[in-house]
Amino acid sequence: MKRGESGLSLVVGVDKPKGMSSHDVVNRCRRIFGERRVGHTGTLDPLATGALAVCIGPATRLDAYFVNHDKVYDVRIAFGTATDTDDRCGQVIRTAEVPPELSDETQARAFLFTCLGKQLQTPPQYSAIKRDGKRAYEAARAGNVVELDAREITVYAADLLQTGRTEDGVLFWDVRFGVSKGTYIRSLARDIGVRLGTAAHVSELRRIEAGGLHVDQCVTLEELEAAGPKAAIDPVRLLGFRTAFLNERQQADVANGKRLPAKTLQLFEAPRNDQGDCCMTAHAKRSSAPLADGETISMVAGNTLVALYSAQVNRGMVSPCCVFAQGVYRGSNI
Repeated sequence: MKRGESGLSLVVGVDKPKGMSSHDVVNRCRRIFGERRVGHTGTLDPLATGALAVCIGPATRLDAYFVNHDKVYDVRIAFGTATDTDDRCGQVIRTAEVPPELSDETQARAFLFTCLGKQLQTPPQYSAIKRDGKRAYEAARAGNVVELDAREITVYAADLLQTGRTEDGVLFWDVRFGVSKGTYIRSLARDIGVRLGTAAHVSELRRIEAGGLHVDQCVTLEELEAAGPKAAIDPVRLLGFRTAFLNERQQADVANGKRLPAKTLQLFEAPRNDQGDCCMTAHAKRSSAPLADGETISMVAGNTLVALYSAQVNRGMVSPCCVFAQGVYRGSNI
């Protein structure tokens, strides 16, 4: 085994603490598992806390499949000031009077209802988006304004949890947002302030859910240190793809990267978080829906995810798109 390789291939859910970057969490996991191949699956700002999936060892090849999921956040929007980072970590760039009616919960809920649906959003200046090979936040720190293109996002839910005031008298809204991939909550807060005729920024942020990962499934870094591989969570559940449980012949073919006839696969519904430990063949629910062209399938052998395959309906075959030399451990609860 090469230096810096642990022999582990798994995914863990970390409840990221405030004050650490996602990269800080990755470095901590490298030390915990003695593994250099570690990757996170969706950046959280240092201010933010909450659900962060971290892939260990060969499981890092799953990174690309975890980043395009919808997410749920709890955010505290503070009114009266705007910052250059759109959160409380930045420098104040504007102050504004706060209309007194914003403290009315009925009016707040009515306004948040108007935030639902598809819309164009301009990302914050301090973001990891690249322009001309340089990340926007690097240019911003150097004093250069980068014009970032607006992108289409979708806000699925915008539920008011409460309104209130801080000890300093600052009005805030606590809101739970359900959003599509690529949505910046900091930009939502900024734009809400503008639309309401005032200024606003994010003062607290917690990611409740990212795709199939809920913060209740996550552990703290201290708990991860104690549990190690026992903290592994099921990548099949997180991916949310339909599943094929392989026999010995199929396992051998998949290990060699061979295509398989689609008709030889028995597909099972994607496991859900409310199904407990019922992901093995005897308990999984058979799926009768036909394959869709390009559909991704989780290929499972024993207690490991061994590959992801893509359906080629016209050819009646499924082809490999990601084969693991070492299967990804599905955890001790399977």
